[in-house]
Amino acid sequence: MKRVLLALLLTGALTAPALAAGQIPIVAAENFYGGVAAAIGGSHVAVTSILSNPDQDPHLFEASPSVARNLAAARLVIYNGANYDPWVAKLLAANSAPERTAIVAADLTGRKAGENPHLWYDPATMPAVAAAIAAQLGTIDPVDKADFDANLAALDASLKQVADKVAAIRAKYAGAEVTATEPVFGYMAAALGLKMRNESFQLAVMNDTEPSARDTAAIESDLKNARVKVFFYNSQVTDPLTDRLLKLANDAHVPVVGVTETEPSGKSFATWMLDQLDATEKVLAGPST
Repeated sequence: MKRVLLALLLTGALTAPALAAGQIPIVAAENFYGGVAAAIGGSHVAVTSILSNPDQDPHLFEASPSVARNLAAARLVIYNGANYDPWVAKLLAANSAPERTAIVAADLTGRKAGENPHLWYDPATMPAVAAAIAAQLGTIDPVDKADFDANLAALDASLKQVADKVAAIRAKYAGAEVTATEPVFGYMAAALGLKMRNESFQLAVMNDTEPSARDTAAIESDLKNARVKVFFYNSQVTDPLTDRLLKLANDAHVPVVGVTETEPSGKSFATWMLDQLDATEKVLAGPST
């Protein structure tokens, strides 16, 4: 699948927030990690998130000099890993800084390159990342450790709402068969106990390779014959294949749920997840009578 190439312009593409006295500069590769860092750090941090536009596909990214400069100046860097954002590690290696620390979600969760990299949809990921951020900020700035710990507790309370919602949906709908254009929602679907079909098709799409004719025919048949309860699609990717599958789903009255790889503007991580869980629960429940 041909994806949109994201290229930051050489000047003015990424602006770090102005640092107040004593603030810790943090750079997050993805805005959902940046949002969590900002929530925990509060007024003690200045956070720059590199990938933050939910209307664009983040898989292909060309880092600009401004990105490199922000990473070089950061005291703490947070990124996904599992080959989702390999440009971060390359830029960090090219500009070493003894006092800089990196938190990698994949390392915290034991995920490696080649596995589904959409780790933030696993309900276990963000609590681990949040705890690591709070611990690191407490090390950098021990005077304000109590603030970081209190903010972490508040964030964990919001993440518990997500976990509770997952458990409630799983209790009602575990075993329901679903499918997707690619495995963006894969970890969450597994947490919900949903049975995901057409996984080889999804992996091909995610890896920008042409799905086999057999895999394409299988997902098209599932949609045409309404064998699935929900069709998830990455709403940040628009191409003829996605459009065709959406039409098949709509024609067969298969409910569609759009999911994103980037946190929408104005949302916290928890509200973003809850919105998508609410949409999933609604279509699993079927039309109201």
